[in-house]
This record gives sequence, structure tokens and C-alpha cells, in this order.
Amino acid sequence: MELAGDSDAFAVREAESRCSAVEAIAPGMATARGVDRPDALAYTRRVCRLIGTCEPDVGTAVALLTAATVERTGTVAVRARDVRGLTGIDTQAIERRLGSVLVDRGFGVDLDEPDWTLVALFSEGVAALGWLETETVRDFSTRKPTDKPFFQPGSMDPMDARALSNIAGAAPGKRILDPMCGTGGILVEAGLSGADVVGVDAQQKMVRGARRNLEAYLDAGSVVRGDATRLPFVNGGFDGAVFDAPYGRQSKIEGESLEELVGEALGEVRRVAPRAVLVGDRPWNDAAEAAGWTVTDRFDRRVHASLVRYVHVLD
Repeated sequence: MELAGDSDAFAVREAESRCSAVEAIAPGMATARGVDRPDALAYTRRVCRLIGTCEPDVGTAVALLTAATVERTGTVAVRARDVRGLTGIDTQAIERRLGSVLVDRGFGVDLDEPDWTLVALFSEGVAALGWLETETVRDFSTRKPTDKPFFQPGSMDPMDARALSNIAGAAPGKRILDPMCGTGGILVEAGLSGADVVGVDAQQKMVRGARRNLEAYLDAGSVVRGDATRLPFVNGGFDGAVFDAPYGRQSKIEGESLEELVGEALGEVRRVAPRAVLVGDRPWNDAAEAAGWTVTDRFDRRVHASLVRYVHVLD
């Protein structure tokens, strides 16, 4: 797997929502088993069926491919990647050398519509060869917050919203809740992953705006006005939840502090879902544990100089 972004730990955690035994082997690279519907992953660029790994130089990669059993025929293209620009290798030279090995083994060359694509990934200390299985859909720029029908400052980038919803369990046949949905960005990405999505927000303005955004990108999903500390849903009604807590200000609920709001919301979310992802501008570990959650992971993701998003994965 070729990973995206600057945090391999976060990319691996998202990949675990669609794979098993995910293991980072070099910057920007990981191996996995049991891959299931990886096309919706945000922080994985491509998934290949592994041929083998070797030292990151041309001669060793050629020797690996020459020795490998190749039970395929037809046309082929070769793509070489200097992952994150860490090795300085000549990707064109590698493609030519590996392509020659495959031509000698009876493959034809078709760079436009090949039957098979061989991918050669090079990173610090490791190269990996594999047959391309999936390239993830990289269309997040078409859903920039400022381009959506309804926008508010501070809206989350769709790539992060997709990753968080995946970690929460978004997938076909799953039901995902955002109890503080704001503009609905997380709901949109969870819905595009195939989940059935439901949003709640205390402000009617946000409810109307989130509905407009869902209508622009999804054929389904619902948003209702409500209180995240008193959710109108039955126990265990969702497969997962993900929400972005208010940042650096008191809650809109009169007489209640932000700490009280988040703590009570965590308790309600635990009542309706077995897993959750909480994002905030501060660590909420103590509040999560007080509500009965176990914080299985936390990722501190810097957005800019004055904002770090703390991502808590809760079970």
C-alpha cells in the first residue's frame, strides 16, 4: 500500500478499517492482508498485490522481478514511484528496466490500457514490487468546504472527514451518526463511503445548511435538530459515530460549559454506538474515559500554527 499524508500512523489506522494486519514498512508504505473495499480510503493512494520487497536500488528490483513467479499474461505497463521523494531514484530508468524483464517473459507493452500494471514503490531502506489492484478515488478537491452550497469557517477538509468516518466504521450497510454535524462535511464523506448517515445539530441554521450539502452529494441521509446530550435514538441504533466538538468557546446550550457539553455528549454517543471518533482542539481523554470509553488511539494533527486537532478513537 502506498500511503498519503504526513502521518503514517494515522494512515495505517484508517487502513485498518478496510484491512487486517496493516504494518508500516517504510515511510509512505505499508503491507496488509484481508483488503476489503479499499477504494474509499483517504490516506491510501493505491493498493497492490505484493510480489516482494528488496533493497531500494534498480539492480535489486530487477533481480527480484526476474526471480518472481508471474502467473499472468497479456499487456503490461510499469509505474515506478519515489515515495515522498526520499530516495532520488530515476523512476523512468526503473520502468524501462522492469519493463524489459516483463517483455522478455512474453508480455506486450500498453501504456494506455494495459491488462496489468506493475507498481514499483521506493522509500527509505525498502522497495516493493506489486501488481496494481486498486487506486483510490482522489476527488476530494471537488468537495472543498468553500465550494459547497453551505459553508462556515472552520469546516473540516473532506480528506480528513473521509478518514475519520472510515475509522468510525463507515462502509456499505453501516449506520453512522454525527451528533454535532455542523455543515455536514463528515456526513457527506461517510455517505460517499457507502454508509447510511444521520446528523444532529442544535442550531437550525446548521441543520438547514447540512441538508443542502447532503442533497448536493448524496441520494440519502438525514439531519435533524436536536441536543447531542439527549439524542432521540434507541440504544445501539448506530454502528459508529464521529463528531467534531466545538473549539475554544462555550457551548450554545445555556448554562452549560463546553466540558459539560462534551462529557454528556460522549455518554449519549456511547449509549447509541459501540465505537466513536471524537475530534477537538484539546485532549478529551479524561472526559472520554469518564463516559465509559476506552481511548484506543489518539492522533495530534496540526492544521496550522494556531490549531491542532486531537483525534480520539474510542471503543
